[in-house]
Amino acid sequence: MLMPTMTETWATMGSTIASFMFVWAIIRQYCPYEVRRYFEKYAHRLTGFFYPYIKISIHEFTGDRLKRSEAYVAVEAYLSTNTSRSAKRLKAEMGKDSTNLVLSMDEYERVTDEFRGVKVWWVASKVVSPARSVSYYPEQEKRFYRLTFHKRHREIITGAYLEHLVKEGREIRARNRQRKLYTNSPGYKWPSYKQTMWSHIVFEHPATFETMALEPEKKQEIIEDLVTFSQSKDFYARIGKAWKRGYLLYGPPGTGKSTMIAAMANLLNYDVYDLELTAVKDNTELRKLLIETTSKSIIVIEDIDCSLDLTGQRKKKPEKVSDEEKEKEKMDKERKEVKEEGSGSSKVTLSGLLNFIDGLWSACGGERLIVFTTNYMEKLDPALIRRGRMDKHIELSYCSFEAFKVLAKNYLNLESHPMFETVRGLMKETKITPADVAENLMPKSPLDNAEKCLSSLIQALEEAKDEDARKNAEKDEAERRKTEQEQEGETERKKTEHEEATYKENGIASGCHGGI
Repeated sequence: MLMPTMTETWATMGSTIASFMFVWAIIRQYCPYEVRRYFEKYAHRLTGFFYPYIKISIHEFTGDRLKRSEAYVAVEAYLSTNTSRSAKRLKAEMGKDSTNLVLSMDEYERVTDEFRGVKVWWVASKVVSPARSVSYYPEQEKRFYRLTFHKRHREIITGAYLEHLVKEGREIRARNRQRKLYTNSPGYKWPSYKQTMWSHIVFEHPATFETMALEPEKKQEIIEDLVTFSQSKDFYARIGKAWKRGYLLYGPPGTGKSTMIAAMANLLNYDVYDLELTAVKDNTELRKLLIETTSKSIIVIEDIDCSLDLTGQRKKKPEKVSDEEKEKEKMDKERKEVKEEGSGSSKVTLSGLLNFIDGLWSACGGERLIVFTTNYMEKLDPALIRRGRMDKHIELSYCSFEAFKVLAKNYLNLESHPMFETVRGLMKETKITPADVAENLMPKSPLDNAEKCLSSLIQALEEAKDEDARKNAEKDEAERRKTEQEQEGETERKKTEHEEATYKENGIASGCHGGI
């Protein structure tokens, strides 16, 4: 009997595969879905007895809320560094410093990896599900990575390899992490797969504590407090507190409160969530926003004294209220509710904000800073800024001479100059904000030198001194006039009392003579 040639063998195999594919296409086309699923189920079981490989899928989104999987992100970072050289189809994204491109596997690309002599295969894939009939359900793309390895290596892959992969992936992601500036999206509608409650851009603010106009002792105190917090995970767990800390930055406008926040983010490598309270619908939405924030972040509410009507002192109700006052109060309340409903204004309450800061929901996640800024701390409700909520109060006041030297170094590259003593003397006699100092030190043309900029600052300080002297003179004059008016009034009152007493005595005396 003649043995079949290699050509005949391949021809027979190709014909068999083609026949199988044709039959399978007919089954998929005309066989009912339930029957097809039943067939596939037992076909997988049957092939499982002979198929020597194990597959693990790691999906991008998990759970009902479709939160991005940390495992997926770690695998993505690991593969982008360790296997991108062997991949033939790559995708490029901007890196941490926005100057270079980071390469990673493109979709449907297959690469290999090796761990302790064991070879594994990775595939980046996705499944596109059709859009539902409801308008807010868009077409969904579910991405995932699939790991394939031989079943005899099951123990080492599911144990040591996956642990190594996640650990190294997190380290790579931390090194390549690009800080982001978030703001709450007013147009968010839940549920939505594509859209989140926060929109973001890359955070590229260059401010650091080295360039901040602040006294060195105060600057060092803040830096040590921030670094200690970032390294205190075990301490917070031991004392039973959520790993968060509140900072209240207060002071006049132009004293560097926003710059301080940027310096905090750059020091700790944290993301910044700029929360606009007026765009938050109610307390429930406020809690959802908190849930969507990540660890290693700073949640900021700037100018909180101007955010909604929730920072004023609580008013005590009178013991007895008349029926007319009750009716008037009810009408005012209804009128206010109608107005708010028509304007779509926020219904966030003081109680909701307090729970947001340190209630039960604030423990969701960890390593967060909550920062409030205000120009008028006296306007804030004491419950909002008490210790435990706003743990550290930082006053950013007018520019001191030490702060001026930092600005002179930044803007003019000067550490000393004969004109510094004039600036020192004027700063002791008047107040000027760091923003005003910086504006005067900034060269306005290529011909401006250090002397011209310092002269501009000295002129601004002298003008501020004259303005303060004028205001003080006007204040003294107003007080003098007020004192004179009070004295004249007192003299007139005494004169009137004397005349009334004299008139009364004369009247009594006349009555006595008339009786005689």
